[in-house]
Amino acid sequence: MVVGASSRDLASADVRGWRLGGSATYCSLAAARLGLRVGCLLGVDGEAFDRAGADFELLESAGVRLRLERLDHAPVFENIEQDGHRRQRWLSRSDRVRVEALPAAWRIAAGWLLVPVAGEVGEDWAGVLPPGAAVGLGWQGLLREFADDGWVERVAPGPSALLEAAGIVVASVDDLPPQTGLEALRALAPKAAIALTAGEGGGVVARGGELVRYHAAPALRAVDPTGAGDVFMAALMVAWLLTGELATPRTLRFAAAAGSCAVEGVGLAGAPTKAQVAARIRSVASS
Repeated sequence: MVVGASSRDLASADVRGWRLGGSATYCSLAAARLGLRVGCLLGVDGEAFDRAGADFELLESAGVRLRLERLDHAPVFENIEQDGHRRQRWLSRSDRVRVEALPAAWRIAAGWLLVPVAGEVGEDWAGVLPPGAAVGLGWQGLLREFADDGWVERVAPGPSALLEAAGIVVASVDDLPPQTGLEALRALAPKAAIALTAGEGGGVVARGGELVRYHAAPALRAVDPTGAGDVFMAALMVAWLLTGELATPRTLRFAAAAGSCAVEGVGLAGAPTKAQVAARIRSVASS
């Protein structure tokens, strides 16, 4: 079960002037292509609701059971890449995705990815999670402030019922304020394996008192980095659910390979299949 809002990311190459994005969109597509049965509760604004039909068909054709919640406001971003790092300007904030919009039959899901991009998944979602469920949280959307000057700024992580419920928490080092210490992060998410990603630099996972470092898998050609972190997170969650392994070296290799495949396509088209990820793992192992 994937919950979050779609974003509209400005893109001059698209006839609409934007591409559909957001962690919930990328995660649900990637998880379905990697072998899970996926339900996605996706918040969308009126523009996306009316003009993103082809994107929704892409998700559904991969096997995603999609439930749209129409929001008065959903995130709209301008993504600016500078020296390998991303800055964002915001054109719209987001309304909350309501717990009441979740179909009752979906509440028994064994695995959950709560992936806000603009704080749209509220604390009340922690009360929906069934006992024993595997829970992944995309921290990104809880670490953002929409400043009055139009820039998206980083904020220090704080307590959250969502963090306390999570078994996997994923954030980019670019999402966290400088000098944020691992001990402080562990205290906020005491049950979780905390994965901090650094793009081509690989990353590190803090799990209890253990640190596990992983290397990025090289992409054949980098076209679009958008969504690569979301695909990594979805793949890590898929591996946990299918193997029972929580952020082990083996499942991190799988997730890193999925993330490297994602940058080779534009937008949602980059979300890889199981066969693509398997091929990438083999190519990395033989190099």
